[in-house]
Amino acid sequence: MAGFGKNGSGGTAPSADPQGDPFMRTRFAIPARPATFLRRKRLVTHLDQALLTPLTMVNGAAGAGKTLLVADWASGRNRSVAWLTSDAADQGCGMFWAYLLQTLRVSGVPLPPEVHFPADAGHVDHALLARLAADLSGRDRPVIVVLDEYDRVTDPEVAEQLGFVLRNAGAGMRLILVTRTEPMLPLHRYRAAGDLTEIRDAELAFTAEEAAALLDLHGLSLPVPAARALVERTRGWAAGLRLCALAARERPDPETYLKEFEADRTTVADFLLAEVLRRQTPQTQDLLLRVSVLDRFCPELANVLTERTDAGPILAALHRENAFVEDLGHAWCRLHPLFAEILRAHLRERSPGLEPELHRRAARWLRHSGALAESLGHGAAAGDWELTADTLVDDLAIGQLFTGLRSDDLAELFSGMGSEATGPAPDLVRAARELSRCDLDRGLTHLHHAERSLAEEQGADQDTYGLAAARLSCALLEALAARLTGSPARAEMAAEAAGNLWEQVPAHLLDKHPELTALLLTHLGSTRLWAGRFDDARAVLSTVAEGAGGAATALPREDSLGRLALIDYLNGWLGKAERRAMEALTETERFSLSQPSGSGIGRLVLAAVAVDRNELGQAQSLLDEAAESHPAMRDPVMEAGRAIATARLLLARGHPQAALERADAAVTAAVVSPWAEGQTALVASAAHLAEGRPEAAVKLLREVPGDEVACAVGAARAHLAVGEHGAALDLLDLVPPDGRVGPAVTVRATLVRAQAAEVRGDSATSRRLVAQALREARPERLRRPFLEVGPWIRPLLSAAPLRPLTEGWLTPGAPSHGGPPRPEDRFPPVVEELSGREHDVLERLAQMMSTQEIAADLYVSVNTVKTHLKSVYRKLAVNRRNDAVRRARELRLL
Repeated sequence: MAGFGKNGSGGTAPSADPQGDPFMRTRFAIPARPATFLRRKRLVTHLDQALLTPLTMVNGAAGAGKTLLVADWASGRNRSVAWLTSDAADQGCGMFWAYLLQTLRVSGVPLPPEVHFPADAGHVDHALLARLAADLSGRDRPVIVVLDEYDRVTDPEVAEQLGFVLRNAGAGMRLILVTRTEPMLPLHRYRAAGDLTEIRDAELAFTAEEAAALLDLHGLSLPVPAARALVERTRGWAAGLRLCALAARERPDPETYLKEFEADRTTVADFLLAEVLRRQTPQTQDLLLRVSVLDRFCPELANVLTERTDAGPILAALHRENAFVEDLGHAWCRLHPLFAEILRAHLRERSPGLEPELHRRAARWLRHSGALAESLGHGAAAGDWELTADTLVDDLAIGQLFTGLRSDDLAELFSGMGSEATGPAPDLVRAARELSRCDLDRGLTHLHHAERSLAEEQGADQDTYGLAAARLSCALLEALAARLTGSPARAEMAAEAAGNLWEQVPAHLLDKHPELTALLLTHLGSTRLWAGRFDDARAVLSTVAEGAGGAATALPREDSLGRLALIDYLNGWLGKAERRAMEALTETERFSLSQPSGSGIGRLVLAAVAVDRNELGQAQSLLDEAAESHPAMRDPVMEAGRAIATARLLLARGHPQAALERADAAVTAAVVSPWAEGQTALVASAAHLAEGRPEAAVKLLREVPGDEVACAVGAARAHLAVGEHGAALDLLDLVPPDGRVGPAVTVRATLVRAQAAEVRGDSATSRRLVAQALREARPERLRRPFLEVGPWIRPLLSAAPLRPLTEGWLTPGAPSHGGPPRPEDRFPPVVEELSGREHDVLERLAQMMSTQEIAADLYVSVNTVKTHLKSVYRKLAVNRRNDAVRRARELRLL
C-alpha cells in the first residue's frame, strides 16, 4: 500500500495508515492543559504507581478529568510517554496496531525492522505481536504507553491481542488505559497478582478544598463550606465544576449563582445531553428520562415506570459505561444529581404531563415494597393525596407525625394537601396535623369526619385490614384528644378500642411502628395521672419508659419518664424525681431530635425540685426552657404543673400576690384533678400565710376534697398559725408512717410538730424534731421548708446543738478550732453519688473545656450540659467550676 516500504517493513516509518490515509498527528499528542487546570497531588502520587504495575486503569465518567490528569502526569515525566487517543472510526485490529506502532515511533521508541506495520486494516499477523512483545521485554527501561478514550475500542480481538503483548512484554511495558468503561481484559487476574493500579470516579471527584482551589484559579473566591455544597450537588464532577465556574465568572454575583444555578439551563446540560444522553439508544434514553423522577431505583421499579422488562441489562450497561448511573449496592442505583435535574427538565419538555403518572406508579410500587418515606414523597409529588394519606394510615405510621423523628418532614409534606382530598385517611391526617399543633376544635372536627366515614365503610363490608389500621389510628388520636382535654374516661375507651384492634392488624407493622403503642400508652398514663390515679398511671408509663430504646419511641419515653418524675415529686421524693427527670432529658438529646421536640416536663420537675432546694435562679432557667415544649404536649398536666411551679418560685422570691395570681390561672380540663387542685390550694394558702391571713389559708385548704397528704400538712401549718394546735396535730396524724411519702412532705410535717412543741414551751422536743427534720432533709438538700416556717426556727438553727447539722448545705460552713478553714469545713461530704454522665462532664471540666466544647464532645446540647453542671455543683456543694474540680480531686473523684 502507499506509504509503506518493503511489505511495510524497514527502518523508515510509514507516512500513511493501512488504508492509505495520512496518520492523524493530533492523536499522538499529549493534550494541553488549560490555564485553569488544577494539579491534584494525591492523584499524581497515585499515578506514580503506574511505573510499578504492568497495567493502570483510569476509569471515570465523561468529564471526570481522566484525560487531563494523565496528560499532566505524562508531561511531568523525565522521559517520553507514548500517547494514543483512540478513535471510534478505526476499523479492525490492523488499524489499531498501525496507530499504536506509529505512536511508539513518534515518541522516540526505536523498533527493530522485523516489527513491521500491518498492511491490512482488518488483520494483524500474530508473529508481529510476538516480535513486538519480545522486543519490549528485553528493554532496560519500560516503555510507557497511554491509550486515551480506550472505551472507543470495542473489538474483542484488539483486547485479546493487547493482553497478549502486555503479558509477554513483562517489565518492558507499562500500559495506562483512560476509559469510561471496563476494558475487555482479565482485570481480576491483574488485581489478584497486584499488577493493576486503579483510579476510579470516586477518587477522581474533587474534594471541597480542591473545588475551592479550582474556583480560585477561575478568579472566584468561594468559602470551603459553600464549595462543599457545590461539590455535594455536582458529586465533585470535574467538568461540572469547571463549566459552573466559567458561567459564574460572567455573573454579577458568582457566589449566589453557584448556589442557585439551574442545571437544565447551563452548559452543563449541553455537555451531559451531548456526551451521555444522545449517545444512548432510544430505549435507554426513555428509561433514563423516566427514572430521573426517582432518588434511587432498581430494575423492577424502572420496569414499572417504562412498562417494559429490559431495565436490568440497560442499567448494568450504563453503570459499566460510567454513564452517570451510580451503583448503591443490592441492585439499587441512582443518577448523578445534575444529570437527574437535566433529565427531569428534558422529560417535561418531551412528555408534558407524564411526570405525575411516573410518581404515582413509583408510589404504588414503593408502598408494596415497604419503602414508606419514598412512597409518601412520590405520592405527594404526584398530587395524589388520597393515595398518600392511605399509605401513611395503612402502614400504621400516623404516630410519626408526633414522634419528632419525621414529624416536621411529614407536616411539610402534607401541607400541600387541599380540601379536594376526601376520605377517612386524609381526614385522619388532617386531624393529626391539627392535634399536633394543639388545635383541638379543628382536630376533633376532622377526626369525627373520619370516624363517620369509617363507620359507613364498615357497614359496606370494605377491606378488613384497611379499616382496622384506620380505626387504630382513630384510637390513637382519640387518646391524644383525651389527654389534651383531661378526659380519663375518654382515654380508657380509646385504649380499649385499640386493644380490640391489635389482633386485626399485621404484627410486623406493629413491630415496625412501636411509636404507635408507646404514644397511646403515654396518653393513657397522662390522663390517669391527671385523675390522681398514680399507681395506674405509673403502670402504663413504666411500660413505655422501660420499653425498647430506639429512636422511634424516644419522645414518648422522654414524656413518660418526665411524668413518672412528676409522680415522685408529688409524693415528696425529690432525689427520685430528679434522677428520672434527668434520664428523661437524655432520651431526646441522645438521638439529636430537633428542639423543642419533647414535652419539657422533665425540666418542669427539675424546676420544682430546684425551688424546694432554694436554687431559684436555676429554677427560673429550667422553667424558661420548659416553656419551649412541643405544642402537642401542652396538656392539663403540663399547664397545671407549670402554673404551680411558677407560683411556688414567685412565693419563694417574696411575691405572694403574684404567686396567688399565677396559681389561680385556669387550666381547662374535662375533670378536676385532685392533686392539681390540692397543690394550687397549697400554694395559695402559703401565699395567704405570707401576707398574714391565716384564716383565709385555713378556709382554702378546708375546701380541698380528698386525702392529699401534702394538703393535710399545709392545713396543719395554717391551723397552727391561727392557734388551733389540736386541729393541727390531728391533721398531722394523717401523714402515713410507712414511707409512702417522701421528705418533701415529711420534713414539713416534722417542722410543724416542732413549731407546735415550741409554742407549748417544750424546747427539747422542738430541738429533737428540728434535728430529725435536718437529718432527713440534708440528703435531698431540701432547704425551702426551713425558710417557710418563719423566724421561730432561726435561733434553734444557729445554736450549738443543731449548727453542725446545717453547716455547708443550709447555712455556710464555719472554720474549726478557730484556725483557717479546712477542706472538710469549706465543702461538706458528697451527699449524693454523681451519675455517669455527670462524671463525664466533670472530667471535661477538669480539662478546661468550655460548655460548648463539652456539649460537642458528648454529642448533647449546651442546655443539657448546663443542667448536668448545676447538678454537679449541687452534689459537690460548690458554685464555681474551679471549686468543683478542686473538690472532686479532694474526694478522689478525678
